[in-house]
Amino acid sequence: MTLQERRSWTYIVTSVLAYAGYVIWLLTHSADPITSTAYQKPLLISIGAAIVVNIVAEIALSTARPVERKFDVRDKEIQQIGDFTGSSLVVIGAIGGLLLALGEKDYFWIANAIYLGFVLSAIIGSMTKIGLYRAGMT
Repeated sequence: MTLQERRSWTYIVTSVLAYAGYVIWLLTHSADPITSTAYQKPLLISIGAAIVVNIVAEIALSTARPVERKFDVRDKEIQQIGDFTGSSLVVIGAIGGLLLALGEKDYFWIANAIYLGFVLSAIIGSMTKIGLYRAGMT
C-alpha cells in the first residue's frame, strides 16, 4: 500500500467517525425543534477532532510502518482526479448552503449542509483515490 493510499484510508475513517460522532451527539442532545439545538460548539469540535486525529494517525502509521515516499506521475494523476471528484462535493454542499440561505432557512440547516458537503468530499474523494490505486487507471 502506498503512502497516498494509506492517507486516503485514514482520511475516510477519521471523517466518518467525526461526522458520526457529531450526528450521534446531535440526535441525543437535540432540542425541540432541532434548529434550536446549540450545535455550533460540537460541530467545531468534530471538525477539529477529525483534523487532529487524522494528523496523529498519519504520524503513528508512518512511524509504525514506514513506506517509501516516492511519487511518480501516476500518483500525481490519482491525487488530481480524487481531489477533483471530492471538490465537486464541496461545491454541491456550498450550493446547498447558498440555496438554504436564499430560502431564509435557519443557520442550523445551512451549517449542516455545508459540513455534510465537506464530509462527503473527504469520503468520495478518498474512495476515488483508493479505487484508482486498486483498479488502476486506464
